[in-house]
Amino acid sequence: MDSIFFLVQQTMFFSIPLLVVALGGMFSERSGVWNIALEGIMVIGAFASIFTISVLQNSMSGQLLLIIAILVAIASGIIFTIFHAIASINLKADQTISGTALNMFAPAFATFVARMIQNTQAIDFTNTFRIESVPLLGSIPILGPLLFQNTYITTYLGFIILIVSAFVVYKTKFGLRLRACGEHPHAADSVGINVYKIRYAGVLISGALAGLGGLIFVVPTATSFNATVAGYGFLALAVLIFGQWRPKRILLAAFFFGFMKTIAAAYSGIPFLQGLGIPQDIYKMIPYIATLIVLALTSKKSQAPRASGIPYDKGKR
Repeated sequence: MDSIFFLVQQTMFFSIPLLVVALGGMFSERSGVWNIALEGIMVIGAFASIFTISVLQNSMSGQLLLIIAILVAIASGIIFTIFHAIASINLKADQTISGTALNMFAPAFATFVARMIQNTQAIDFTNTFRIESVPLLGSIPILGPLLFQNTYITTYLGFIILIVSAFVVYKTKFGLRLRACGEHPHAADSVGINVYKIRYAGVLISGALAGLGGLIFVVPTATSFNATVAGYGFLALAVLIFGQWRPKRILLAAFFFGFMKTIAAAYSGIPFLQGLGIPQDIYKMIPYIATLIVLALTSKKSQAPRASGIPYDKGKR
């Protein structure tokens, strides 16, 4: 039973950042802008927030410090994503090239700044954020150890973001306009919707969630940040595509890939898997093999927003 609790908790740690970042990508692509810069935005969000934790941890700790780091991650993600928004929306640049440039810039920037400030690439921090047991809820049989023990507030924040995202996209005027701009921007423009503003909103929301996802990924799984998020931004793109740009499906996809990542990273803590004698390199390959197989099987049925990736020109139809 302990192995099951361990497996579920680890799956949560790996799935929630995928969920949050993929939802961010959904907002951008639903508005009509590809955002393959999710990896780079995660790096910047993680760098800024973990550096903040490192600086402040001597004067404060616990959940207050984590909340401050969350706000920093969101703000840094938004600021970094503005460059992609300007290039894609105002300058009508190739969105793939713009995103790739940000992905290349982010780890180099994080490494350079870290070395300039502290003469080392890795930023160490003390994890004081783990909640051993949520009051009352942690005592519930079975569900308590599964969901409310050895957890983080970022886990519950991820589910809140999922619910809010689904509501915003399908139940609000903004969500309707967002989807319209990603499917038929000229039709949206003809009824008075400012396509540029909606696309800016979608891209910046994407940056906020991707920056937050960088922090959510690092905190439960490490005690230092080394200018990398282990390809999680690209894996989130796979989750987004497999989830068909829909919140509920993205949730299922995130937990599928999160489970694969858990097996790759925590197999040594599961007696059954450890006893199989399979080389560790095989386990590390599992998430990426699963990604290739899933995308190969589902790519033909993929239905991305029609205008996604196409710069909007008000004067052309």
